[in-house]
Amino acid sequence: MSETTQPLGRRERKKAATRQALADAALRLFLERGYDQVSIKDIAEAADVSTTTLFKHFPGKEALVFDADSDHEAALVAAVRERPDGRSVPAALRDHLLRCHLGTATDPAFARFRQLVTSTPALRDYGHRMWMRHETALAQAIAADAGAPANDPGCAALAHFTLEALALARGQDAPRAALNAAFDLLERGWQPPVRRAARTSEQGAE
Repeated sequence: MSETTQPLGRRERKKAATRQALADAALRLFLERGYDQVSIKDIAEAADVSTTTLFKHFPGKEALVFDADSDHEAALVAAVRERPDGRSVPAALRDHLLRCHLGTATDPAFARFRQLVTSTPALRDYGHRMWMRHETALAQAIAADAGAPANDPGCAALAHFTLEALALARGQDAPRAALNAAFDLLERGWQPPVRRAARTSEQGAE
């Protein structure tokens, strides 16, 4: 714990516990019954709170599935600010996405969660909107690291395509290969597939 971090008070601990109980109950019910078969009332009853209390913590049903959204933004910014010396920003962001967002793909619980999201249009669309909300914070972190203006278009583009790369990768049969291909493009620029294949063959012959 840092010197400036204060332990949560009793009220804050209780609020955090209630929020976590609601998120846990929602995910369990969604996985058991399917998203569309679970109501806000069902979730509130499972967490032993009122629907009024639920809405104090979450704006709607979709938000219950993406409770860690603010943590994701902080981690993206930290990937830029806390990367090792000599590591480029794109490389650090590639490492982060591979480790924290695709590295858990073989976890059965995570696989069930991803299946729930991808098979439910409301959750898929909401999740993408929530993910892309991190674009501004990530762009500003990249700009600050580069000593560029906060609204620098190049930094904004890198942030945008970094986030979209993950969405693209998750829709492919080989997500890790797809993510690596996207970041190869961000780091090295466009090379037509034929040219890439020729270069690979030349390197193999050396």
